[in-house]
Amino acid sequence: MAEAADIQGAAAAPARRRWLRRAVVVLAGTPVLAALVYAPAPPAQAAEAAVDVHLDTLAPTAPVKGDTLTISGTVINNGRETIKNAHVGLRVGSALSDRSAIDEVAERNGFRPGTDPGEIDSAYSVKIDSLPSKAGQTFTIKVPVNKLELDKDGVYPLGVSLSGETASRQYEQVLGIKRTFLPWQPEAASKRSHLTYVWPLISTTHLTAETGSDETQTPVFLDDNLASELRPGGRLEQMVALGKELPITWVIDPDLLSTVDAMTKGYRIRTPDGRTVQGKNKAVAEQWLSSLEAAVQGKKVVALPFADPDIASLAHQGKDVSGTLGQLRPATDKARQAVETVLHVPASTGFSWPVDGAIDPSIVNVATSAGAHNVLTRSDSLKETGSLGYTPSAARPIGAGNTAVVADAELSTAFEGDMLSSGNSTLAVQQFLAHSLALNLQSAGDQRSFVVAPQRMPSASQAQTMADALRGLQGGRWTQAADLEAAAAAKPDPGAATQVPGAGQYPDALRKQELPVSAFEKIRTTQNTLDHFKVILSAPDRVEIPFGNATNREMSSSWRGRPEEATLYREQVQDYLIGLTEKVKVIPKSDATLSGHSATIPVTVQNSLVQDVHDLVLRVKSANPTRLMFGDRGTAEQEVTVQADHSQTLKFTANATASGPVEVTAQLFTKDGVPYGKERKFTVEATEITPTVMLVIAGGVLLLVLAGIKMYASRKRVAARAAAEESTQQSDESPDTGPQSASGSGTGETVDR
Repeated sequence: MAEAADIQGAAAAPARRRWLRRAVVVLAGTPVLAALVYAPAPPAQAAEAAVDVHLDTLAPTAPVKGDTLTISGTVINNGRETIKNAHVGLRVGSALSDRSAIDEVAERNGFRPGTDPGEIDSAYSVKIDSLPSKAGQTFTIKVPVNKLELDKDGVYPLGVSLSGETASRQYEQVLGIKRTFLPWQPEAASKRSHLTYVWPLISTTHLTAETGSDETQTPVFLDDNLASELRPGGRLEQMVALGKELPITWVIDPDLLSTVDAMTKGYRIRTPDGRTVQGKNKAVAEQWLSSLEAAVQGKKVVALPFADPDIASLAHQGKDVSGTLGQLRPATDKARQAVETVLHVPASTGFSWPVDGAIDPSIVNVATSAGAHNVLTRSDSLKETGSLGYTPSAARPIGAGNTAVVADAELSTAFEGDMLSSGNSTLAVQQFLAHSLALNLQSAGDQRSFVVAPQRMPSASQAQTMADALRGLQGGRWTQAADLEAAAAAKPDPGAATQVPGAGQYPDALRKQELPVSAFEKIRTTQNTLDHFKVILSAPDRVEIPFGNATNREMSSSWRGRPEEATLYREQVQDYLIGLTEKVKVIPKSDATLSGHSATIPVTVQNSLVQDVHDLVLRVKSANPTRLMFGDRGTAEQEVTVQADHSQTLKFTANATASGPVEVTAQLFTKDGVPYGKERKFTVEATEITPTVMLVIAGGVLLLVLAGIKMYASRKRVAARAAAEESTQQSDESPDTGPQSASGSGTGETVDR
């Protein structure tokens, strides 16, 4: 961001005199060399002798009178020729006029004769006799600040250059240069700016909706990656350790607190093959939470809505999907509770933070719909027209009692690059300090308030660089720390821009990263499934809390740039929920035969959950009521209550009015009439028996009885005649038998005739 405002001081005449003095010293010592140094080198030869200059440290970052400035770094010869008779020198220019001049110096590449200043006293240079091709050489320059001829308060360009000779150009030339800035405000300013630094504690989604069946509902994590952020040296551990000592405002996603708190109670991790294993970093989570609780004491804590919902995606893609915007209020209510429960400190929920601070009218409307009347935006979104001539305070009234808190874009994006390199880190710190001083030196009447809102999830190296920059301000010579609530409540500049940019000004790059409409439709489906499921449960909190939190996580800003992972997470949540609902079901039933006018049909409901279910209705329906009825209708229903891990069989009385097969449907419903689970179908073979048929059957039975009686009497008569005939025969034979009847004839046979 560039302003038209000038930095106070840096008068033209003294600056020119100082530059001339330095030029005379250089020219007097080496007249031929001076002419060559300020002559542009041919492009081919310049490339041949290209040198990289890296600045590793600059201390102090914001010196005062009496300090000694120490600059260390490395020069690397990227050319094919050896560099000889070289030295590393320091160049300090005149104070820069405004913030745009700072940006212009930062963007320069290569040495610019006539534009870049001459070297300071050669006594503070470092000599390098020889620097072979592809070789590097470290250096350290130490110079008393009073030797730099810093005339007045302001931002001074500082260059470190390597000058030397090569075989093809045997005269001294500047072969490489690195530029940075030196903020100079040795005494406290009479009017210091308020500076608010947002310190975000936000991570990606780690928790699933799945929990164990035990009493404590052991949570299941997607992976164990969060532990690496929490352990010593990790990103989140560094954020806490550094933030504890800095004047910052903590801006926290409460979902992170809830997730780490869940780890402290024991947790499991989902493996790629679908199993879960015990997590082993409980102690790491406990230590991090303990450190954070100590760090936030006495500091301002702002809680974002639970899971840091993507406000822009909600506004652009989700607002027309029913129920979506209704998720914001519960997310805000959970936020305060989570912070106070886990950290035992009060939290403000009055702020909404769209991604990169980009806003338009629809984003503002959604952001403020849940009660957060302060929208944290950025100056590259809510832009100034330039009429003020200086950067106004952060707070801007935007109507309806809402305030846009406009973070300075230049300061907020200062540490987004690769800060692993000490050179990049050093340059970023100096440029940040330069812009902060330039802001305070602008000609403005009242004391102003500025806000810095960095990237949501700084890396460990970025966090360390941010901390270095804030330490450079701790002298309080041109800024004083303020919290985010104070910045929002500060008196706004009357001439500051307050017009929220139109929808067409929202960055295309950000719009492409938004959650699609289909994502919110999937979320709605999951929510509807949950609503129908929880009404039958005796302990609905066991599913309502984990799935409610998972629904919030599905809308998180952390899914930006990760569409495949976001889709997979939503599908896993829905699939797991459906799997739970299917644990309550009608057991499939085999076909049945109904003989007779009336009979009962049993239907079984199974509950495989770890809690009781109630408020269900089981309804059976005949596909052909003229053939098979339940009572005097084609349907019948009964209320269902099933204990945990049990089954319940219900019996329905069926009446057959005609013979033949009839399809019967058994379906569970909630008490409000919503179908629950899958319907089950089976066939009943119905047989209707009339009175005529009953008479025929009765007559047949009677005939069988009479026939039996007749057969019995006949057998009795036959038996009686046989007995009589046998008696008569015995009487006729008795005189001839005599003693032979007893002893036989000596043949051994018995006579039975």
